[in-house]
Amino acid sequence: MSLISVGTMAFDAIETPFGKTDQIIGGSATYVAYAASNFVQPIKQVSIVGFDFPKEEMDELTKRGVELDGVEVVADKKSFFWSGRYHMDMNTRDTLVTDLNVLLDFDPVLPESYQGAEFLMLGNLDPVIQKKVITQLKTRPKLIVMDTMNFWMEIAMPQLEETLKLVDVLMVNDSEARQLSAQFSLVKAAKEIMKMGPKYLIIKKGEHGALLFHGDQVFFAPALPLEAVFDPTGAGDTFAGGFMGHIARTRDISFENMKTAIIVGSAMASFCVEKFGPERLKEITQADIDERIQQFVSLVNFDIELTH
Repeated sequence: MSLISVGTMAFDAIETPFGKTDQIIGGSATYVAYAASNFVQPIKQVSIVGFDFPKEEMDELTKRGVELDGVEVVADKKSFFWSGRYHMDMNTRDTLVTDLNVLLDFDPVLPESYQGAEFLMLGNLDPVIQKKVITQLKTRPKLIVMDTMNFWMEIAMPQLEETLKLVDVLMVNDSEARQLSAQFSLVKAAKEIMKMGPKYLIIKKGEHGALLFHGDQVFFAPALPLEAVFDPTGAGDTFAGGFMGHIARTRDISFENMKTAIIVGSAMASFCVEKFGPERLKEITQADIDERIQQFVSLVNFDIELTH
């Protein structure tokens, strides 16, 4: 049931209409690991950090069943740093600072112990790096899921197209799906993107839920209406971690089970936004997760009798 998670482990500085934080732990692989480890262990982490990445954070991940053999520590460079400011709607943000630091040297080599993993989650990274990880695996995983963003569509489209041919599931948000497909309708966009390689497409719509496409099938999962949204950073990666955690635990890659995985992912993401960084994900219990998933079920459950 092993899951490889590839992505960044980093520092973020975030400003939202509800508060600000100077420097907290972030990065796509960090959020994926915190979410997925609730469902499946070990998580085989692939990332790169600098000398400044806190040891206690590494220990916390290890305690949760995250293997760090694939995390390179660069002794004389700083970790990746991102700073951003969110607007009032919490869906749009301005990037203030991006210091790539060690990320410039990221050239992952998979440890031998990671071979044979059944599931692979490729966090948002340069598509060349994503492809490199896939090609290092001697046995193809049962399911390869990939996240990407508009930045790579703008500067590395040919490389992105190469990598898309190798994955099963692509996760993007609605504006990225439109950009990648040159279609406004998300249904048309999904059809175009699935022609590029992925058999499944997940379109994340933030506070408006998520869509799952496969062939002519479509499933929609709402987002939980939350009273307090403090920080949406990492919500998409937490969603991916919950999704992958459920898939890896059940080892079932059917469309029906992916529907459940999307609800699990949405539940995990709803925790993530309640505090800055991964703080909330560190606190939650299995009972909290079960209760939150139940809230999602109640949200969309209804009986209808058609009278003619």
